Amino acid sequence: MTETTPPLSGDDLSGDALFAGQPVRIVERDGVRYTLLGTAHVSHASVEAVERAIDSGRFDAVAVELDPQRLQALTEPDTLAKLDLVEVIRKGRVALFAANLALSAYQRRLAEQLGIEPGAELKRAVTLARERDLPVHLIDREVGLTFKRASQQLGFFGKIKLMTGLAAGLFSSDEVGSDEIEKLKQGDMLESSFGEFAKESPALYDAIIGERDRYMATRLREERALQGVEPAQREVLAVVGAGHLAGLASYLETDNEAPVPLRTQLEAVGRKRNIPWFTLAILAIVATGIGVGFYRGGLGVGTELLAVWAMYTGGLAGLGCLLAGSHPLSILTAIVVAPFKPFRLSIPTGAFAALVEARLRKPAYEDFLKLRDDAQTLKGWYRNRVTRVVLTFMLTNIGSMLGLWLTGFQVWGKVAS
Repeated sequence: MTETTPPLSGDDLSGDALFAGQPVRIVERDGVRYTLLGTAHVSHASVEAVERAIDSGRFDAVAVELDPQRLQALTEPDTLAKLDLVEVIRKGRVALFAANLALSAYQRRLAEQLGIEPGAELKRAVTLARERDLPVHLIDREVGLTFKRASQQLGFFGKIKLMTGLAAGLFSSDEVGSDEIEKLKQGDMLESSFGEFAKESPALYDAIIGERDRYMATRLREERALQGVEPAQREVLAVVGAGHLAGLASYLETDNEAPVPLRTQLEAVGRKRNIPWFTLAILAIVATGIGVGFYRGGLGVGTELLAVWAMYTGGLAGLGCLLAGSHPLSILTAIVVAPFKPFRLSIPTGAFAALVEARLRKPAYEDFLKLRDDAQTLKGWYRNRVTRVVLTFMLTNIGSMLGLWLTGFQVWGKVAS
């Protein structure tokens, strides 16, 4: 059963007064009444609504649209200072780390412009619940899983477009427009961060909005199942972005799949294919051209084409590394490693250069503390040793890929002549 205005037991406030005019849905299921409070992540009124709701004393537990990582980022500002950057590179998480920096920079811009930290109402809900010894349930899916599942829905050029859009927002110094803020008040932080591209890609939109609606509903049902026959938590307040309210209420009311296997399904990420077909296709074209060069022109032409290969792949990878402001030994590493791409398809050239950069210019504690501020400007990215390692990784890979493409043109141009 779903209601839009909750009855207030022992409380003389009206529903609108208690929730400060914020949208509310009520869903009763399996002996538990879920009060779904829709908030704007950049609204003082949402913070007030959370405070008044929890202070009313009518709830046995509080659920919030957060995962452990996001909660830690909100409550422990120095979390990034504990990051092992070398481990991030080794595990191939640099792209995800860069995307998180873009999201963080966007949130910081909003905070400076609006005078409120994005997600302040979620942080306040957790703080108040803990002060009152109420159970706190983190019901959102981890950002990393959402990024990975969203990325899997996109093709090669879709991923390029997505990363370009995130980068553009990252280095923008313009104020967030009023229209965008109004959409954010009715939507979701991740959706707003992805911008219009989310609306252009139904698969991406489903990964960051639709799937998370169902995931949060599943988590609420899972917490209920853990309580057994007689639930101790009969009144649960769930604080979520207003954009999730309708979908969450619908899934919570109608979804009948067992919560644990369903959650596992919504967290699953398909194994990354170990065969990079796109890169292999380019390599095959280049290798075929070099083979034809050896066949038609002999050792002299073949050797010349191999030199072209080394010059373009190594040279442009080194140039990308240089443009990142990297250490000379990092640049040398990029130049030397790039031509050997066919022998290490699964490891990008930028990973080797970034590892050398992280070793030679090891980020200091202060770099991590300043990361959120420095990530907002291009100058800051070059000044901060953490972000410069990320730049080394990205620009070296871009240079290496450009070198591969140009090698193909040069090799076949030479063979054709």
